[in-house]
Amino acid sequence: MASAAQETAERALRGAISRGDMPPGYRLVEAELVDLIGVSRSAVRLAIDALAAEGLVERIQNKGARVRVVSTEEAIAITECRLPLEGLLARKAAERITDAEADRLRAHLHTMTAAVDSGDLRKYSELIRQLYALVAESARHPIAADLVGRLQGQLVRHQFQLSLRPGRPRVSLSGLSDLVHAITDRDPERAEAAAGAHLRGVITALSESSPSESSPSGGAA
Repeated sequence: MASAAQETAERALRGAISRGDMPPGYRLVEAELVDLIGVSRSAVRLAIDALAAEGLVERIQNKGARVRVVSTEEAIAITECRLPLEGLLARKAAERITDAEADRLRAHLHTMTAAVDSGDLRKYSELIRQLYALVAESARHPIAADLVGRLQGQLVRHQFQLSLRPGRPRVSLSGLSDLVHAITDRDPERAEAAAGAHLRGVITALSESSPSESSPSGGAA
């Protein structure tokens, strides 16, 4: 079990990376992060190790750690790998979801809609990650959930950049609404199809990334 300090450090680093405060290639200096986050050096080191395991950061021999640069091509390939796994989780969630979990999913979708309506796209990007976690929880398929979590962690920066693209949040919200409705209606086939349709839309959007979004200095979308 990760300590509270480690979890605090992980949240802080993941948030900074997703917002672009720590762009691809950014060096993660443990001493600086201790002062920035306010936790012990060991907690920072363990947090970096955890994010490295997710593929979000990388350790370079004799140079320390840095935020990993994930190209648009890699992001597309990762999303392609997620397609069957997310479809499986959606199907299992529709089969196994409880009434309480269905209520939480509906409430979360309402929060996501409010974020898009208010233009709070930073919040919306984080809510997407939370939605996937809720679906995985309802699916009760830990192996698929773990694999998806590791893949999704590498796409945090891309996901955030996509959420800033004009018109994209509405398209994304529509697809995720279909997913939530299918799961809460307990329709496995429709849920699996909705998950696939949404991720294929993500692949299309990534394929249309502008040069500035694809560059390591600008952060890939």
